[in-house]
Amino acid sequence: MPIFFAAKVADQELLFRVVIAFFAFCFMASSVYVINDYVDIESDQQHPQKKNRPLASGLISKNFALIIAFTLVVIGLGLGWFIAIHLFYILAIYFIINLAYSAYLKRIAVLDVCIIGFGFLLRIFAGGVAAMAPISHWLIVLTFLLALILGLGKRRGEYILQKGNFSSRSVLNQYNLPFIDSAITFLSAITVVAYLMYTISDEVVERIGSNHIYFTTLFVVVGMLRYLQLTFVYQQTESPTSVLWKDRFIQLVLLAWGATFAYLLYLA
Repeated sequence: MPIFFAAKVADQELLFRVVIAFFAFCFMASSVYVINDYVDIESDQQHPQKKNRPLASGLISKNFALIIAFTLVVIGLGLGWFIAIHLFYILAIYFIINLAYSAYLKRIAVLDVCIIGFGFLLRIFAGGVAAMAPISHWLIVLTFLLALILGLGKRRGEYILQKGNFSSRSVLNQYNLPFIDSAITFLSAITVVAYLMYTISDEVVERIGSNHIYFTTLFVVVGMLRYLQLTFVYQQTESPTSVLWKDRFIQLVLLAWGATFAYLLYLA
């Protein structure tokens, strides 16, 4: 995101750094998933979908899983060190926080979702370091808000699944549907308003060189409504990743938003 909004995608050297940083974060995030599945192996075995994961299903042993996690961490940190020492620090912070999350913090309601949001912020900071581009405070705020919405949508799906007598996260006992629904609605409204303020702020208009950025708010509003429909009507947001991969409506909205911004940044 930082290299895109800095209009430096055509810079091959910076693009190479960003691609390496991307893979570094992939390795670190993957190691965290392995460790989290290691910790949750017993509860995952009772889950209708998670029971098919490699550890829960017995496809790989616990010892082999630890070897995989360690290898991924070494590769991820090594790539981070190769690009920039600050990227190495960001990756290390991400890993430490997620270790704490897997060990205990995921059992504390609200904080669990905030940590997920902070993980997305660290990705943005990593992108800024790799692209040697400044991070806008708007990008920080909007990324965190959107991550909270996705995290709460995931918790909502898990909560509904738990009510079907499936074993799930213990933190769900500290949530209920009225709270989750109110929080998602509240954060969605704030996100749309914050995005609109971003598009009409003087600094952004001057940097991008266009006073038509606010047109992109249309895609944000439509995309948000679609996500709320999937959450409240179809109850399909237990896995935000699946939503992004399978829902053609959201894919088209994201494509239109990205294409419009690309035009404003690189062609207009």
